[in-house]
Amino acid sequence: MKLIYIHGFGSCGKSNKYYTLKKLNIPLIAPNLPPSPKEAINMLDSIITPDSVLVGSSLGGYYAIYLAEKYFLKSILINPSLKPYKTLKNYIGLQYRFCDKKPFYWKKEYLKELKNLKTKPKRAKYLVLLQSGDEILNYKKLLKNLKTKPMQE
Repeated sequence: MKLIYIHGFGSCGKSNKYYTLKKLNIPLIAPNLPPSPKEAINMLDSIITPDSVLVGSSLGGYYAIYLAEKYFLKSILINPSLKPYKTLKNYIGLQYRFCDKKPFYWKKEYLKELKNLKTKPKRAKYLVLLQSGDEILNYKKLLKNLKTKPMQE
């Protein structure tokens, strides 16, 4: 088994979540994804194997759903974005990665690329981790859209 960590918008492979996952002592791959969703998926396609487990955060969660359904893989979703083609409209233009301040351009065409990846979770197995304090993603809407119930303590 190997974990593939799929970072969120404007982040990097070797983020805080990567270093947390690294402590599990499981083989871990965490590429820096290009801004283009199409290119990001192509990159991820090239490293996925049948024993891969995907860990996707925010936009990476959206990618993980697409790939998990395509390859029937287990996935861990951390505050996944379910409609990034809507939530990322306000970010068109010059952006800077959170991890290293490296500039990148978020293009309008990327919203169409995201829409083309829209996939409903059906066949794959998911562990969904939601945080109530996320500034962008509303966990109650995520629960409703994923048609799931939170675990009780």
